[in-house]
Amino acid sequence: MPTLHLEMHPGRTLEQKRAFVHEATRVAAETLACPPESVDILITEVSREAWAKGGKLLADK
Repeated sequence: MPTLHLEMHPGRTLEQKRAFVHEATRVAAETLACPPESVDILITEVSREAWAKGGKLLADK
């Protein structure tokens, strides 16, 4: 059972998330030769206050 983890900033619409999981599931199933029903995708939204890059919070950029 492949499990894909996606971390991103909040702000994408439900429709964008639906489109992403549809395409990611399709590609994973095709590439890994497994049924689409076995692909799990976890989307975690992380605020800019909780995400840092290069030693600085993204909220401070």
